[in-house]
Amino acid sequence: MARRAVGGPGVREARRPKLRLPALERYEGGELEPDGDYDGLEFREADFAGQDGGGARFMDCALTGCALDETRLSRARVLDSVLAGVRGVGTDLAEATLRDVELTDARLGGTQLHGAVLERVLIRGGKIDFLNLRSARLKDVVFEGCVLVEPDFGGARLERVEFVDCAVKGADLTGATLRDVDLRGAASLEIARGVDRLSGAVISTGQLLDLAPVLAGELGIRVEG
Repeated sequence: MARRAVGGPGVREARRPKLRLPALERYEGGELEPDGDYDGLEFREADFAGQDGGGARFMDCALTGCALDETRLSRARVLDSVLAGVRGVGTDLAEATLRDVELTDARLGGTQLHGAVLERVLIRGGKIDFLNLRSARLKDVVFEGCVLVEPDFGGARLERVEFVDCAVKGADLTGATLRDVDLRGAASLEIARGVDRLSGAVISTGQLLDLAPVLAGELGIRVEG
């Protein structure tokens, strides 16, 4: 795996969440409720597939091994919480707010986070396919040791975002705005679209060489011989 590149001249390092969860009460309720209020709860191995928790607030919570297939959590607020080993396809977190959150060892596909706000979020381990972050705002976000397959950052704003020991495959940066984005620690970096939006990012010499064909194509340069 690649060695983490921390900071550097002109690069501000992302601030990671500092979580100290209180003693949690085991959640014994039924289905999630729209606009529900969940405070200081532990959700363990719960099956929330197809349920509607849109607009709900999760504060000082831990979700461990929960199923989130087609779970509706649009406009939800997840604050000072840990999500560990969650799994699901089509989880809807559109326009949600994640602040001071750790997401570890997730297995997710087609997660909808378009228009969401992520601040001081650590995404560590696991694999996320087709992550939709279009028009989202990411500030102080770290992707560490995870695999991102075709993540969509179209029109998103990324500030102080780090990619550490992770694989980024087929990323779409169309219309994205980057500021203090550190890509040097990514174990692999593939950009399918929007390579012209890399202004504001820092990459390594090796990554520059890997991206050279895409950059040449974007600039209309023909390389022969």
